[in-house]
Amino acid sequence: MRSHHQHVLAHPYRTLVTAFAAWKLFLFAIVVASCVGGAYDTSAALVVLGSSGGNSTSFSRKVLVRFASWDAIYFVSAARRGYRFEQEWAFGTGLPIVTRGLIQALTQFGLIPQALIPHGVAQDEALGSALLETLVGVAVANTSHLLSTAVLYRLGLLVWRPAHHPQGPLLALIAALLHVISPAGLFLSAPYAESSFALLSFTGYFLYARSCLSSGPWSRDGYVVLAGLSFGLATAFRSNGILNGVPFAWEFLELLPSLANALFIGRSHRSMAATTDIVRRLAALGVGGVAVAAGSLIPQAVAYQQFCSGSSGAEAPGGDALQPRRLWCEGYLPSVYAFVQQHYWNTGFLRYWNLSNLPLFLLASPLLVILAKSGSDYVFPPVQARPKAGKKAPTVESTRIVALLRSAAAAQVLLAVLAVTMYHVQIITRISSGYPLWYWWLAGMLIRGEKLGSGIAMFMVMYASVQGVLFASFLPPA
Repeated sequence: MRSHHQHVLAHPYRTLVTAFAAWKLFLFAIVVASCVGGAYDTSAALVVLGSSGGNSTSFSRKVLVRFASWDAIYFVSAARRGYRFEQEWAFGTGLPIVTRGLIQALTQFGLIPQALIPHGVAQDEALGSALLETLVGVAVANTSHLLSTAVLYRLGLLVWRPAHHPQGPLLALIAALLHVISPAGLFLSAPYAESSFALLSFTGYFLYARSCLSSGPWSRDGYVVLAGLSFGLATAFRSNGILNGVPFAWEFLELLPSLANALFIGRSHRSMAATTDIVRRLAALGVGGVAVAAGSLIPQAVAYQQFCSGSSGAEAPGGDALQPRRLWCEGYLPSVYAFVQQHYWNTGFLRYWNLSNLPLFLLASPLLVILAKSGSDYVFPPVQARPKAGKKAPTVESTRIVALLRSAAAAQVLLAVLAVTMYHVQIITRISSGYPLWYWWLAGMLIRGEKLGSGIAMFMVMYASVQGVLFASFLPPA
């Protein structure tokens, strides 16, 4: 067993790519098999293939249509012709912008086959008008998923350094492999924002960890600003990315007593230098935190300009008729996202707590328990995991990493609480894929040989498999 571990650790990226390819082939086989029967809903075919799709569509295009189930319809539609309808603003702008940008770049270099380029006046209805967006969206999702496994592995190596954690490299690799088989399943292969969110979120934590381990104050602050920018981009893909602002707020609040002490107690030249460092760090954390929030605020501002500009209404996209000024425009804090989530999707505090939704709560309960338990174990570590008297004192860098882990765990627990009280609870099985803590927690259980860890890993494979069958057939839950 030890020699096997050594061989795997000697070629970690080969292991990740091999596991990734095998898992994706398995999910693709599920999608292909689903094409034997008809889909529960034909919305995806109408959007992707247009009114001329029909029964004569090639099998390869029918397979691609199966990737455009559920919310993927909104993402590919927004990528094709922008955000036209109010309810579409419930979905992050990141993926449509990236998809459209890639299509424009590929078209500019003549790399798009003519068969996929829509022609004629009614391009929204033309065969292939959304086929191209779906194809590029699938490519973006799978590429992001692969890259996110590599970034999670690199993040694990930073956090669980071999000098302090002998099993750190193995734990980092197992956690990355667990991300490959995430319960999100086909959602990480379809034109959804989850895989891109995970990539940007893991990158943000990687940069924040680099900040924690940097000795120079300027490099520390530079990395934390870059982390904020990455988290901000993640928030543009998924709104729950705003929770990645918790580490910034956590460290900011931890530094305030030190600043007060330096200002009102210390009077030496050394205390003045320390005050300067603290103020600069607080400024960097503030800039990073604003960057995280910007990923949500900028799209809100664009929507406000679209729907709320003028005294009586706004011009519809494409220069059509004026739209009536919406009620949310008059709000104290006008937010199109908050409005459409409540008005069109009936989300809000305890709004999902109906007896008819009990099966969805039961379906989400395993991931909710895992997120809550793993997060609480990092925020409040068990007694046996705490440093013992007589042991070497932790370094400053290690203390910073521990603080980062605790703040990230707090964000994860907050996500679970919001899922239970505010969200459509079943989405936790896919949005949890962008949070690293529970992967490390489960990887630790597997290394220790705990049966519960093996059971959870088996559950992940089974759930993703069943969910893949349902998703490809346009069947709930989504």
